Amino acid sequence: MTAKISVKILTQSEAAQELARLAPLLAQANEDYHQADAPRISDAEYDALKRRLAAIEMRFPDLKQSDSPTEKVGAAPSDGFGKVQHVVRMLSLGNAFEDEDVAEFNQSVRKFLGLEKGALLYTAEPKIDGLSLSLRYENGTLVQAATRGDGSTGENVTANALMIADIPHTLTDAPKILEVRGEVYMSHEDFDTLNLRQTEAGAKTFANPRNAAAGSLRQLDARITKSRPLKFFAYAWGALSEPIAETQSEAIERLHALGFQTNPLTRTCAGPSAMIAHYREIEAQRATLGYDIDGVVYKVDDLALQARLGFRSTTPRWAIAHKFPAELAWTTLEAIDIQVGRTGALSPVARLKPVTVGGVVVSNATLHNEDYVEGRGNKGEVIRAGKDIRVGDWVQVYRAGDVIPKVADVDLNKRSANSKPYVFPTTCPICGSPAVRDDGDAVRRCTGGLICAAQAVEKLKHFVSRAAFDIEGLGAKQIEAFYEDDQLPVKEPADIFTLQARDTENFTKLANRDGWGETSAAKLWQAIDEKRTIPLARLIFGLGIRHVGEVTAQDLARHYGDWDAFAGNITKARPAALAHRAADLAEETERFEAARGGRRVRLTDARKTAIEAANVPFDAARAWSFLIDADGIGATVALSVSDALANPDERAAIDRLIDALVDIQPPEARDTSSPVAGKTVVFTGTLEKMTRAEAKARAEMLGAKVSGSVSAKTDLLVAGPGAGSKAKKAADLGIETIDEDGWLALTENA
Repeated sequence: MTAKISVKILTQSEAAQELARLAPLLAQANEDYHQADAPRISDAEYDALKRRLAAIEMRFPDLKQSDSPTEKVGAAPSDGFGKVQHVVRMLSLGNAFEDEDVAEFNQSVRKFLGLEKGALLYTAEPKIDGLSLSLRYENGTLVQAATRGDGSTGENVTANALMIADIPHTLTDAPKILEVRGEVYMSHEDFDTLNLRQTEAGAKTFANPRNAAAGSLRQLDARITKSRPLKFFAYAWGALSEPIAETQSEAIERLHALGFQTNPLTRTCAGPSAMIAHYREIEAQRATLGYDIDGVVYKVDDLALQARLGFRSTTPRWAIAHKFPAELAWTTLEAIDIQVGRTGALSPVARLKPVTVGGVVVSNATLHNEDYVEGRGNKGEVIRAGKDIRVGDWVQVYRAGDVIPKVADVDLNKRSANSKPYVFPTTCPICGSPAVRDDGDAVRRCTGGLICAAQAVEKLKHFVSRAAFDIEGLGAKQIEAFYEDDQLPVKEPADIFTLQARDTENFTKLANRDGWGETSAAKLWQAIDEKRTIPLARLIFGLGIRHVGEVTAQDLARHYGDWDAFAGNITKARPAALAHRAADLAEETERFEAARGGRRVRLTDARKTAIEAANVPFDAARAWSFLIDADGIGATVALSVSDALANPDERAAIDRLIDALVDIQPPEARDTSSPVAGKTVVFTGTLEKMTRAEAKARAEMLGAKVSGSVSAKTDLLVAGPGAGSKAKKAADLGIETIDEDGWLALTENA
């Protein structure tokens, strides 16, 4: 199983399988935390999964998908709020867990800047566990407030932000445009008071202050927000009409002078030793602060250096979050429930006797998969000294990042003599279909597909989600209701587009039902009709094909251009897809047999033999080659798409959907405003006015692809002093070559 194998010894095939396993886990975790305000895994577990995925992508860069979780921030904004496009993206932070990580962060900053010696100051501030908020002021007046959302698009919560006492409505002596960023949070005392009030009113209580703050800010009725005791710390900024300071520390002082609350524990530190010392100081005060923090954030103090360092795809190079270690508690495991997701994954969840862990009451935890329940880790290693987890056990709850925990250990001395090992189901608890576990997959999956109510409902929810068909008035709750409706059932996407016609034939019209009326029903019919015209990328994403995220759907749409070309090519490529799956199996078999017999592994020969034996028709091989040549599409995605369109039931449902649509719009052309957009650029020789890392970051920001070697696909070579074989090869191939000054002139105004 790939989940158990060290990244250092993964084969390329195993790495592809592991990436395919990790990506949906991280995507779901992002949605749970940022959109639903209801995380189901701990910060520590999320960080571990993301670190493993990033390590695989670093070792096998060709396998990295364009919609990788390492390229994303947060989650899409909720359906209930208007959208706000952030002028300056709101990014997340990279993480440090050990003191060594802080030292490595400092070294990476110095290396990028070419600064081996000399002073380099950082600021260190508590990492508030709340909800990120951006406040835009124009001419001193608050005109817009938005959540982070997915980093590019957030939720418009202006009316709610105006209800928070810590947020000024007007500013004096501020820049014409000032976008202040910070964290909305709730103190422990206010959280306890709120939960007491909720209990007395018979209303839902909150699990922790972070959820309470996020839920209170994201209320459609601003009066509810006003009744909640929210606070705000300012610590950053976005769009500016003019600079507010030359350093991070001075900027924080300026924000405080303008009337914002800033954290009094923010300090300036001269290097890693001082940063770690302040981290220890804050950690010692954590329990007495009166609000939740989950670490300390370090930032390069000099803003000019921040600008030089710039950003990776989702994180700044000039900042990192040093996370606190996990917290522990013991309680009774009362039950193990199985949840079934959109892709059929059976996920075990521990139902716990409520216990307080670090000030937060928790009653459930993730158990990951059946291996974890049995006492095996991701690498096949023995965990918990091999102790399995059983109903009735006295278990240790591991809590990291102040969110829902996992079960970390079992006290066998308190285990009942009558306890029995937990038997993981081999049939789906929802539909009764076989639940199988493929080789290399840590997850057991229901094979019922669309006949499984859990999968069908989750697929339908995905279909109407914001990034897919985004049908106004048809959200998750409405989908659940229609799925169970006797008169107007919606069992597959095509059923949505027949709702109005079926409603006309029904005796009890939708407009006469609870929760509906003439106006809301009419709006729903109109919203559904509007979505009969849909962009190709949204259609592909909306199908809910495993491993196909938003960016991958866009890549496929751009590659094929229209639906007929997409579906036709995938169908034509099916024999080749099956041959490559057989080749994967042959590789695995050869590796096993070679290892058992002490022979040298000849995987290429095994793969070649398997493909030759399949006798793939020429047109199928060509269609397969065209598919995997698409940007961001690897064999794992290609096989998943092929499986979806080859499944008779699923293909029939897709065809019924296509028949219900009026127009599938082709993708928009790529932005070509940058002079290097879409070009492949190679840097060689010595760069004198910037580091190689800065040059690469700038090129990628302008839409170019940076390669390390010259080939016929290279469009431009930037050659500094000392350029050798690459310059000669570029000349032989007739590739345009410019020097560093030429590059700066070319990109100066881009």
